Amino acid sequence: MIRANVEIVRIAVLASGTGSILESMFGAGLRIEVVLIDRPCRAREVAAAHDTPVVLVERSSYGSDFDRVAYTHAVVDALEPFDVDLVVMAGFGTILEKPMHDAYENRILNTHPALLPAFPGWHSVRDALDYGVKVTGCTVHVATLAVDSGPILAQEAVPVLPGDTEESLHERIKTVERRLYIDTIKEIIERGHVL
Repeated sequence: MIRANVEIVRIAVLASGTGSILESMFGAGLRIEVVLIDRPCRAREVAAAHDTPVVLVERSSYGSDFDRVAYTHAVVDALEPFDVDLVVMAGFGTILEKPMHDAYENRILNTHPALLPAFPGWHSVRDALDYGVKVTGCTVHVATLAVDSGPILAQEAVPVLPGDTEESLHERIKTVERRLYIDTIKEIIERGHVL
């Protein structure tokens, strides 16, 4: 359960990239207590511009020797002092294990650039184009241990246009994603719970 008072809902954002979703969240006035990143990235500068603490829990390996459970424990430990109510993934590139879901059960959100359950995984925009769909979109869902499989909270369609490239389609999806994600987060805050 999230704290009922909208004024005190505390959000942690997990990011790995350009910080464009994070920028939109700050622009919408969401109360972001901390930004956690898994690698040096532009999201750090975005958070700094808004006087928000940034914690780097750097991923040590991208190979088979990566200890995902130990890394997840480090993420949970890093978030603990901030007493957050809601964890929002914004292009976070590392899949987290059970300790994260135990600590923030049904309080972790993710956005995905496809209409789940279609095209889960890291290359969903490319997969949609390769499959030849005429419509794709974005999904806001509760993150669970099974990647891109949690309960769907919101979806919006985006047409695939003739001549679309992966980049052009992804940019149109991102435009919808930034708005839909923020609207969904605000709705959750007003309700006081995710599900």
